[in-house]
Amino acid sequence: MNKKTLVIGASLNPSRYSNFVIQKLIAHGHEVVAIGKKPGEIAGVNIDTEQLFYKDLDTVTLYINPENQKAFYDYIVALKPNRVIFNPGTENPEFYRILKENEISFEEACSLVLLSTNQY
Repeated sequence: MNKKTLVIGASLNPSRYSNFVIQKLIAHGHEVVAIGKKPGEIAGVNIDTEQLFYKDLDTVTLYINPENQKAFYDYIVALKPNRVIFNPGTENPEFYRILKENEISFEEACSLVLLSTNQY
């Protein structure tokens, strides 16, 4: 099942987890959009540098620290994804509260592990 995913914190550096997860998502047949600091392309996915309004998102997966997430709170809520995944190092109880208030589910998990174990 295709779960359109927004990767926030996408990096062109192939050794970064955000880069690897984009490749894995594509390999698993998911549609991917991405936001990063630098424009570019990973596995055919364009990296946007601004907060665009993507439609029909299932998942937002975060690869930015809690301090940098603050600039994305309203944006992510407005996108109304089905869920937000907080990868290791991105845990943020303040944002959990906001998501809960807006009836958006979230989980602390590793997107790469979820994909590898068919739990994505």
